[in-house]
Formats: sequence, structure tokens, C-alpha cells
Amino acid sequence: MTTTPGMVCAHHHLYSTLARGMPAPPETPKSFLGILEQIWWRLDTALDLEMIRWSAMLGALEALESGTTGIVDHHESPNAIEGSLSVIEEACREVGVRVRACYGVTDRHGPDGARRGLEENRRYLSEGGSGMVGIHAAFTCEQDTLEAAAALARELDVGVHVHVAEGPEDEGCVRSLAGLAEDNWLLAHCVHLPDDHGLAGTILHQPRSNLNNSVGYADPARFGNPVALGTDGIGANMIDTFRLAYVMQRSVDVTATPETAWGWLENGWDLIPECRNDRVTWSYDPMDPWHIAFTPSIRPLEVEVEGEIVLKDGAVTRVDAAEIRAKAREQAARLHARL
Repeated sequence: MTTTPGMVCAHHHLYSTLARGMPAPPETPKSFLGILEQIWWRLDTALDLEMIRWSAMLGALEALESGTTGIVDHHESPNAIEGSLSVIEEACREVGVRVRACYGVTDRHGPDGARRGLEENRRYLSEGGSGMVGIHAAFTCEQDTLEAAAALARELDVGVHVHVAEGPEDEGCVRSLAGLAEDNWLLAHCVHLPDDHGLAGTILHQPRSNLNNSVGYADPARFGNPVALGTDGIGANMIDTFRLAYVMQRSVDVTATPETAWGWLENGWDLIPECRNDRVTWSYDPMDPWHIAFTPSIRPLEVEVEGEIVLKDGAVTRVDAAEIRAKAREQAARLHARL
């Protein structure tokens, strides 16, 4: 078999595509909270809608080039909230990638910032946008805000996409989210989540990001919840992510096989079911977990979305890849100058 459905990245931050090569932070972070404060929370406040557009275009382009046709995106841009989710959706659609978007509500910028985040989720979803209600993380939200986000999701009949116990700072999340989380929620990271946490929802596993942030290994096989694979903003190459998820599990369990991590990859199709109908023709045969786990440089040759060839002979067909990369470099320079 050389053909599979389109891959799904179950947890992405498309806005972080422009972070590559950003200036060093004012001081070297020595903890996960320090990484958030010195890097990501400075970057997201510097974003504007034009930066968001081209970061999403580049992220979607790179997704297609790696055989990924669906992205579950978690977005934050506290100084450019209104309209941001529509910008992301339109950019991805232009490239030919499906997206499920949300805005990560937080109280880091006061009650008004939280209100505006909730309203962006409401606006986008009420206008027919495809996505969820977003929450940044329980430890950055007041309980009233968490409850308001959960209520909005129930009202609109969607789930909630939230970071859960990514670092030790969020270990109190079980108490905050108990009674709120439902089966259609997406719980990202869960590194420090207890085995018996009792929270409903699908756990999103980002092995490369967790290693990069030095937060530990989530060991998602220990949970009873479904597990799906994401990247946390470090591209959207899900074949590469599958390989890393497998060897990370193998590092703590010598009996682990690639089938488990491949099952996590397949669970992405439950999050964006339309991707099951997409077709990716790969450079390798067979596309079997045991082969893929040990075979480098597998790449897509052709990608078909809704009957349209959006990548042929390794090149995208709907947009100019060189133009997207050039525009993204311009916006990255603007963003980096603000930092």
C-alpha cells in the first residue's frame, strides 16, 4: 500500500510558524513557566492579522508538503483577537488544508481579554466556522472563565480545546476542570496529569514539543482516554511525529510496538473525519507501521482533497509556494523586530 488518507495534526499553533529565528529572550528561561513568559507570551502579544495570515499560509503549505490535510489549531493573539480565526481558516482553505480553529481564552490580559476571546469563539462558530471553543490552560484562567467557556461549547454543541497539565504549574487543573470536561474535549499534553485524573476527552500527545520544553514524557498509554498526535506548532509532519511517539514509548516500555503510536495517529481522523476521504500517495511501499517506524525520508508524491489534486510530484498546485515563503519571511521580520 502506498496510499493513505490525509494525515491530521491534532494540536497545532499555526501562529508559531513565524517564530523560527526569533531574537533570544531577555533572559534564559529556567522553567516551563519561564519559557511561556519569556518566549510564547511575548510572541503572541506581538501578532497582528497580517502576521497571522501568512503564518497560517506557511503552516498549511508545510502541512500539505508532509501529507497532512487536516489541522486542529489552537490560536492566541491578544492584541489581534477579533477576526483572527476567520483569517486562519481562509488562509488554510486557500492552500487546500482543512482546519478546526479555536481561540485560547485566558485571564492573563484581564477580564476584558477573556471576554473578547470568548466572543471570538462565539462569532467564528456562529458564522459557520469549523472548530471548538479554546481555553489556554486552567492555571491562566479564573474558574468563572473556565465555566463560561464550557457553557459556550455546550451551547454551540462543540468541544473545548485546552492545554492540560503541560507543566507542573498546571497540576491543579484536575480540580478546576472536574465536572466540565466532556467526551468531545481535547486535552493537550497531559504530561503531569495523574493516571486516575477522571477527565473526559481525547488526550493530544506532542512528544517533540514536550522534549523541547523539558516538561517530561506524558506516557499517554497509561490513560484510558483516546490519544491523538499533534505537534504543538513544530510543523505538521505526522509521519515524523509518529516515529518519535513510538520510540518515546519504547524508551519506557521495551514491549511497545509501532501499532500503538500508529493507532494514536489514526485517531486524528475522528477529529477531522473528512480527512479519511483525502488521498495521499507516498514515496514508500508499504505504508505499514513497522516499515514506517524505521524508514527515513518518506514523503508524499501526490495529495488529493475533495477530489482535487492539491499536491503533485511533491509540489502544491493551488498556490505559489515561493511567494508564501517570501511573504512569511517578511512578516517574520516584522514580528521579530517587535520582539
